Amino acid sequence: MKENKAWSINGFVGLLIMLGFIALATFSLINGIVILGLISILIAVTCMASFTVVQPNQSKVITFFGKYVGSIRNDGFWMTVPFSFHRKVSLRVRNFNSVKLKVNDIEGNPIEIAAVVVFRVTDSAKALFEVEKYEVFVEIQSETALRHVASKYPYDRFEGTGYSLRGNAEEVAAELGDELQKRLQVAGVEVIETRLTHLAYATEIASAMLQRQQASAIISAREKIVEGAVTMVQMAITRIESEGIVQLDEERKAAMINNLMVAIVSDRSAQPIINTSTIY
Repeated sequence: MKENKAWSINGFVGLLIMLGFIALATFSLINGIVILGLISILIAVTCMASFTVVQPNQSKVITFFGKYVGSIRNDGFWMTVPFSFHRKVSLRVRNFNSVKLKVNDIEGNPIEIAAVVVFRVTDSAKALFEVEKYEVFVEIQSETALRHVASKYPYDRFEGTGYSLRGNAEEVAAELGDELQKRLQVAGVEVIETRLTHLAYATEIASAMLQRQQASAIISAREKIVEGAVTMVQMAITRIESEGIVQLDEERKAAMINNLMVAIVSDRSAQPIINTSTIY
């Protein structure tokens, strides 16, 4: 099933044709030409049964005794196949907001996720005849695709590299849109945009996962601090030795390195200790 253009002419032209046959029928009956009058009336009634109005961003799907004969996309007043059935299909851009779905990510952690899907109908014939109700079809397929994509990634990456739902929301949304487009192609629907609107751990594990995130953040921060401290101590020792400020043996060098590391890495401000001696 594929959309094609239905036969149609301007409705006002068809209206003039209908009025002309009505006038001809009236003239024929008055002058006793019964057969011509009856034929003219029949043609006028046929014309009357072929008018339709198409609103902007709307399509009229024309079926004639159960057979699809085409669609009218241009808005306005039209005359088309007489005694046909006209079903309207909206071509406007629409949003679908999914409910909060409870899904297990790839690591088995229960999460809550929701998305918004922006779509529109591009093929009115497929939308009406390939699926039962395309609006319901879009909703069900959107939630199915969201569950499938969410189960392929972890909520967050604590170790290693790779995509995560929280850290790569743009990439995950793009993949969701691609998968959803493949699912909705049969219904003649184009996916314009997909976005994640809600992402969180399920309430039963939210507290534990928050502690895990905090611990991971502390470890990462400590690693950065230690890495920077080592670099700073190395630079300090190298500069002292190169400029000949003081000669350090291995024991004093180790003591200075220890003091500098403690001063840099410690959470609290360093407390200087002044070594003084009394001269008699």
